[in-house]
Amino acid sequence: MESVLERIKKLRAELSYHAKRYYVDDDPIISDYEYDKLYAELLALEAEHPEYDDPASPTHRVGGAALDKFEKVTHKVQMNSLSDVFSFEELKGFLDRVKESIQNPVYSVEAKIDGLSVSLRYEKGLFVEGATRGDGFVGENVTENLKTVLSIPMKLSEPLDLTVRGEVYMPRRSFDRLNRAQEAAGKALFANPRNAAAGSLRQLDSKITAARGLDIFVFNFQAGDLYPDNHAPKSHTETLDRLKELGFHVLEKRTVAKNYDEITRFIESVGAERDELAYDIDGIVVKIDSLSDRLLLGEGTNTPKWAVAYKFPPEQKQTRVLDVAIAVGRTGVLTPTAVLEPVRLAGSTVSRATLHNLDFIRERDIRVGDLVTLQKAGDIIPEVLCSHPEARPNNSKPFCMPDRCPSCGEPVFYDPDEGAAVRCTNLSCPAQISRSIEHFASKDAMDIEGLGPQMVELLLSNRLISDAADLYTLKKEDLVGLDRMGEKSAQNLIDAIEASKERGLERLITALGIRNVGEVAALALAKTFRTLERIQSATAEELVAIDDFGEITATCVINFFSHPQNVALCEKLKAAGVKTEANAKEADTLFSGLTIVVTGTLPTMGRKEAEELIRNMGGKAAGSVSKKTSFVVAGEDAGSKLTKARELGIPVIDEKTLLQMIETRNTSL
Repeated sequence: MESVLERIKKLRAELSYHAKRYYVDDDPIISDYEYDKLYAELLALEAEHPEYDDPASPTHRVGGAALDKFEKVTHKVQMNSLSDVFSFEELKGFLDRVKESIQNPVYSVEAKIDGLSVSLRYEKGLFVEGATRGDGFVGENVTENLKTVLSIPMKLSEPLDLTVRGEVYMPRRSFDRLNRAQEAAGKALFANPRNAAAGSLRQLDSKITAARGLDIFVFNFQAGDLYPDNHAPKSHTETLDRLKELGFHVLEKRTVAKNYDEITRFIESVGAERDELAYDIDGIVVKIDSLSDRLLLGEGTNTPKWAVAYKFPPEQKQTRVLDVAIAVGRTGVLTPTAVLEPVRLAGSTVSRATLHNLDFIRERDIRVGDLVTLQKAGDIIPEVLCSHPEARPNNSKPFCMPDRCPSCGEPVFYDPDEGAAVRCTNLSCPAQISRSIEHFASKDAMDIEGLGPQMVELLLSNRLISDAADLYTLKKEDLVGLDRMGEKSAQNLIDAIEASKERGLERLITALGIRNVGEVAALALAKTFRTLERIQSATAEELVAIDDFGEITATCVINFFSHPQNVALCEKLKAAGVKTEANAKEADTLFSGLTIVVTGTLPTMGRKEAEELIRNMGGKAAGSVSKKTSFVVAGEDAGSKLTKARELGIPVIDEKTLLQMIETRNTSL
């Protein structure tokens, strides 16, 4: 009779085998139902017999206890980035340079997966550690999260010690499922699968990661032994074939090429089928295949001399404009949005694109029914590049903005202070109230988690609030019983509202939504005047005296506090216990006069957090790199901003150096 331990071992082997068939080989031979039954049996047996625990068991993939923070991992092999080329001409230049040192070079040409780079370390065939790339030298320990990626083998087919590098990505089907869930919950949608994958892999609770459906392609053998007899492989292609034998999910789209023509044909072929792939790619990597030739060419400061990444140009698609919808913003501005035939573009399905204002529409002659060309600005925001009048329906008419607000029906007017902006005249417009409360609760303002657009509409429609200050009068019993609102979710929202009282004056000023006053100006106001009362009584001369505070912004501040309803709102907020004093310290001048750009994923700080720190130290946190940039703070997968900084010769530092500069009060690079 089969013992319990024998049954447990058999179930583990079966489940590992079927997981590989499903996730790596894409060739399942049992149904999900049958797999789930085997899994449930193993889970029950392991619970009854904890003495038979095995870290390589399939049940350890589901996620354990949440972490407080990620530990740091120093990479044994530096995880370099690649130099980018953006044209076939630049690619040919790389190939010509290689031929100066290598006779008859052979190349491995591979699809560049658009994801997050990680290292996986194995000891005696067991997966023991996984880490993000970080700055290439030090990354974050995300082992527990990587265990939830079912195509990563917990145990290799042979007991080897080795380290490999791969790209964690989110398949398109997982991304679409995640965004549907985000939308249903009233949460912000992820911009693209790469951002979603990066956020998912850096969750402190691995159970969240497990639910996101991540996958991986292993693309490099880093260190250790690929064979039991320790003999060294000769080519990159050999290492990938061997890694596949050991159970890794290796790159699918790859070939071996000997010259420029073969390489460019592969690039064009893969580029033509990008839409049909189950995952996103953003280019093609061209590597010397011979490992000895790589040693001959050597490494540059931050990138190898034996490889480049050819980056695809921004993807463009054509689709039809079905309608033009008008949204009313929190300041009353009417913004036209193109409603489009859905089309997949740069990693997500696009069905809407902003048209900004009437001038934008007239310049491009965009009409309902038009065929238009789309592109994503920075691979994130859909934009209409142009229309195609030759494909226009015969009965099309030029677009006109409405003369009445679509939300409240009141007349609209053209605002001479904002060029082509059309604005609603009604300060009590329901759309403006809704948007202003959404803005008040947003992450960069009072950061009230769970108070998204759907919840705001729910509270307004049930007459529980009429302005942002009313949020602080809500009680748990007011919320319980609302649509999708139970006891726990109601309490969570009340707790989030209560916590927001301590955000401080700088966040409150941002939340009030004063025209032309963003995060930077709000912080400057808070540092200068320290209390809301002082800002309310500030003169135009005092406001203009603030650095980078022009007459227009000063006028907007004075106008805001001249309206009785805005003063009344501030009084209600103060009475509710909202902090109206500054949290920010007195102005620090360490980075005074410096323009600093933060890009990529930093090891311990979010980008917004780093930018706020820079502003707190007197610097300007810019969103783009130019000749005026003082230096760039770059994290993992920094992308085009890092490339431009290097082209312009602008200093680049990491997060650690930034913090050292602050600690030592030294800005010399």
